[in-house]
Parts: sequence; C-alpha cells; structure tokens
Amino acid sequence: MGMLTLRRNRKNETGNSASLSGKDTDSETKRRGASQWAVAWRRFKKHKSGLFGLGMIVVLLIVAIFNTVIAPYPARPAPDALKPLYDGEAAQAPSWKHPFGTTRMGLDVFSEIVHGSVYTIYVAVAATLITTVLTVAVGITAGYFGRYIDELLMRITEIFLVFPSLLLILVFARIFQLGNAEPFYSFLGINIPIGLTMIILIVSIFAWAGNARVVRGEVLRLKETEFIQAEKSLGASSWWIMLKHVFPNVLPQIIVLATLSMASAVLVEAAVSFLGFGDPNTYTWGRLMEESYSDMSTTWWSEVFPGLAVFLTVLAFNLFGDGIADALNPRLRE
Repeated sequence: MGMLTLRRNRKNETGNSASLSGKDTDSETKRRGASQWAVAWRRFKKHKSGLFGLGMIVVLLIVAIFNTVIAPYPARPAPDALKPLYDGEAAQAPSWKHPFGTTRMGLDVFSEIVHGSVYTIYVAVAATLITTVLTVAVGITAGYFGRYIDELLMRITEIFLVFPSLLLILVFARIFQLGNAEPFYSFLGINIPIGLTMIILIVSIFAWAGNARVVRGEVLRLKETEFIQAEKSLGASSWWIMLKHVFPNVLPQIIVLATLSMASAVLVEAAVSFLGFGDPNTYTWGRLMEESYSDMSTTWWSEVFPGLAVFLTVLAFNLFGDGIADALNPRLRE
C-alpha cells in the first residue's frame, strides 16, 4: 500500500509539473505571438505626449459632436447668434458670461469657436482621406512596378512638389468660389458646404506628393525581401502581392503620415480662410480670425482665442502623430 501511494504521488507531481510547464509554454507562445498592433498599443501607452495629444483630440471630437449643447448661443445664420449685440454686449472683454469675450459684431467668441470645431474635424478627416488614397495609389504602384511606371509617377510627383502650393490653392479656391452657385449640398439630411469641400479637395491634391515618396521608398525595400520573392516564384499576381503583402506592411507608415496630414490640413485651411479665400458660407476658425483682424487693437480676444484653438488642434495632431510614429517604429525596443 505504501509503495502504491508513493507511485501515485509521483504521478500526480509529474502531471502537475507537466501541466504547469504546458501553461508556461502557452503563455510564452501567446506573449511571443502578440500582434504588431498589440505591441504598438503597449508602446503608445508609455508615450506621455502621444497620450496627451490623443486626449486633446478626444476633447475636440466631444466638443464638435455636442456643439449645440456646449455653445450658449446658436451658430450663424440663426438670429439668436447676435443676441449679445441686441443686449448691448458687443466688443466686451472675457467675462463669466462670455468666457472668450464678444466681437465688435456682437458674436460670442466661445460659441463661434465651438461651432467652428465641426468644420475643423470635417477638414482634417476629409482632406486626410483624399490625401491618403492618392499617397497609397501612387506610392505603392511606383515602388512595386518600378521602371517606366516609377519614372512617370515620380516625375508627376516632383511637379507637385516644386509648385508654390499655397499660391495655387488660393487661386483655385477663388475660381471655385466665383463659379459656385449653391452654398450647401444636402446628403442624408446633412448640409455639406460645397465651397469648403472644394478647398479640401484642392488642399489634398497638393499635399500627397511628399507622402507618396515616403511610401514608395518603403515599398522599394519590401519588394526585395524573401517573402515577396517567394510569392512571385509561386506565381502570385502583382496586384495580389500589393494588396495582400505590400499594403499591410506599409500600413504603419501610412497611419503615421495620415495623422500628420491632419495637422497640415487644419493649418492650411485656417491660412486660406484667414487670407480671405475661404468659403464665405462657413464660419471656420480661420474665417473668425479674418473677420476680427481689423479690430485686433480693440478686441484682441476675438483674434487670439480662435488662433489658440488652431494652435492647440495642430499641436494635438502632431503629438498624436509622434506617439504613433514611435509606437510603430520596429527599431525601437521596449
């Protein structure tokens, strides 16, 4: 009986150790098999400035979504937007009632900034989507096929790089303004500003070239790797390789470029509107600065606070982009 008990105990100990060893192996396998995105998120959580930028973007999104609730006054052209003027509160300095003061026209600056955040998000997202599509199409096609296709696409890219983009954006923006009859286009009950959309399109056309060259360089490196050569030897088509292997491997770089493009789009649109070439039917932050520029000596707050909103938004996207870049950089170790 004693020998049988001893053997059973040894079997149980062996089984338990094997079970523990199996669990350790499984956990080690899961740890090693962690996806690139899980590792990137773990790195990003340690990036304080990137998290701060993400928090600022989340606040901007909340303000844009709930703008009608947060703003004490409605957006123009509603008559109540000029209620401070009717109450004799025009050109007043910041106070508890008007945190950012009022303009000479009697507009509450805080309400105008809150309502303008909607157009800021629209500019950032729409311009980045268009720019990213052009970047991916040109960069991957030129880098993978090479030779004559690469030469042709890169010469076109260089043309867009050497053009004075801001000057051309101003010219085309004014041309579209003169030829635009309808201010808004209704889509699913949403009024889309046509003039602002045209400016977004023009900005995007002149913003993709530099990013496309970056993506092309990464594709040139990837197409010489062993797994791409193996796919070619197995008879896979070029479009299948580009879609299945090349695009997923350059996606981290594309995401980084997209986040930085958002900051650039917001800044360029604000500059275009400030110079008086923006959409006259939308009241963006750049348009607010343009309206109050002549009164800056008396109502400085109506110029400073919209400019500060642009600065913080661009800073947020840049900080977020830097955090994403560090998190997705394979050369950085944890």
